[in-house]
Amino acid sequence: MSIVTTLEELEALYGQPGEAAIVKEIDRLTPHYRALIAASPFAVLATGSPDGLDCSPRGDRPGFVRVHDDQTLLLPDRLGNNRIDSLRNIVRDPRVALLFLIPGLGNTLRVNGRAQVSIDRALLDSFAVEEKAPRSVIVIHVEAVYFQCARAIVRSNLWNPETHVDPQNLPTPGQILAALSDRVGGAEYDRAWESRAQQTLW
Repeated sequence: MSIVTTLEELEALYGQPGEAAIVKEIDRLTPHYRALIAASPFAVLATGSPDGLDCSPRGDRPGFVRVHDDQTLLLPDRLGNNRIDSLRNIVRDPRVALLFLIPGLGNTLRVNGRAQVSIDRALLDSFAVEEKAPRSVIVIHVEAVYFQCARAIVRSNLWNPETHVDPQNLPTPGQILAALSDRVGGAEYDRAWESRAQQTLW
């Protein structure tokens, strides 16, 4: 197997990026970039620390990531499984990256920056849904923001309903858990999940 081991080798292999790939990256949230964030109901949060990496899905109503100012985003940490891998990483290493997806749109939006975990009461309350506030809010100080072209979405045919996979053809969470543990999982886990999730969305 031939392995690339230097930046010089890598750059010789790929060449230089086009002008548009350079110009689109800035250190603040323009009105156009704000509009994309406001339309997005889903983002992926990447974090890291000496203990490892994490890539966590985040979803809510469109605009759930709030633009505080041109260089600050606010991301509520809604109820989950309490692993808090992302939050553990941020406390130890503030570097984060966000990838925003918008259903039906090919372009995605990428944001890199540094984050803090806030438990300011007024801030938490401002994100309350159905009178339920998040336990924390991730405050992201933007260092780079740019859109990603649609090639990956086009290649994957992601938004085409005709390509959607039938869940019946894939293992369920209950089946996966049952195969890994004799304590949790199974058909009852799958039956109860939808009701449990609806009661704990926020």
